[in-house]
Amino acid sequence: MSVDAPTRRAVPSAAAAGAGNATKARPRRAAGRRLGPGRPVPYGWAVGPTLLFALWVAGAAAGLIDPRALPAPWTVAATASDLIAEGRLQEHLFTSAQRAVLGLLFGVAAGLLLALVSGLSRGGEAVVDGPVQIKRAIPSLALIPLLILWFGIGETMKVVTIALGVFVPVYIHTHNGLRAIDNRYAELAETVRLTRAAFIRQVVLPGALPGFLLGMRFAVTAAWLALAVVEQVNATSGIGYMMELARTYGQTDVILVGLVVYGLLGLVSDGLVRLVERRALSWRRTLAG
Repeated sequence: MSVDAPTRRAVPSAAAAGAGNATKARPRRAAGRRLGPGRPVPYGWAVGPTLLFALWVAGAAAGLIDPRALPAPWTVAATASDLIAEGRLQEHLFTSAQRAVLGLLFGVAAGLLLALVSGLSRGGEAVVDGPVQIKRAIPSLALIPLLILWFGIGETMKVVTIALGVFVPVYIHTHNGLRAIDNRYAELAETVRLTRAAFIRQVVLPGALPGFLLGMRFAVTAAWLALAVVEQVNATSGIGYMMELARTYGQTDVILVGLVVYGLLGLVSDGLVRLVERRALSWRRTLAG
C-alpha cells in the first residue's frame, strides 16, 4: 500500500503534465484580422441587384435618366402588368422556357457522356477531346448560319444551338473533375476488386461532382444567352421575339421587360444550381462557407 499510493498520485500528475504540454503545443489562432472572407452575408445574392435597382429608381425620379432611352421602373412594371393581363408574357415565357430546358437537357447529357468517355479512357480522350476543344474555340452563335442551312429556321435549329452552347462547359469542367481524382482511389478500387460499373458509381461520379456542378453554373448561363439570340432569328414566339418586335416599333419598355425576365431566369437557375451544390457538397470546408 505504501508503494502503490505514491504511484497512484504520480499517474494523475504525469497525465496533468502531459495535458499541459499538449495545451502548450497546440497552435493558437493568431490574434488580429482574419484572412478569410468571413461569414456569409444573409441574402447576399440580392445585395448587388438591389443596389442597381435603387440607382435606377433614384436616377429616374431625379430626372437624370432620359425616359426614351431607359424608362422608369414604374413604367416598366406597368408594361409588364399589361402584358401579363393580355397573356402575351406568359405565352412567350412558356415557349422560351421549353426551348431552354430542351437545349439544356440535350447539352448536359452530351457533355457528361463525352466527359466520361474522355476522362476514363486515353483512347477516348484522343478521339473526343480534340474536337471539343475546336468547338470550344468556335462561338456557338457563329454556327447559326450553318445550322440554319442544316436544320432550317424551326425549333430544331434553336434547340441545337442552345445544346451546343451548353455541352462545352459541362464537358470541360466534368473532364477536369475526373482528371483531378486522386489516383490512389483507383488503386484502392483495384485492390478490393471493384467492377467497372461500381468504380464509376462509387468513385468516379462522386469525384467528378464538384466539376460537373461548376460546369452546370456556366451551362445555365450559356443556355439563356443562346436563347436570347436564336429567338431573334425568324422566330414567331418567345421572349426574344417579343423584344425584337418591340425594337421594330420603338417600345423600349417592352424590351426592358424582356431583359428583366431574362435576368430573373438566369438568376433563379443559377441559384438553384448553387443550392444543389451546397447540399451535395456540404462535406467540403472552403472559403465559401
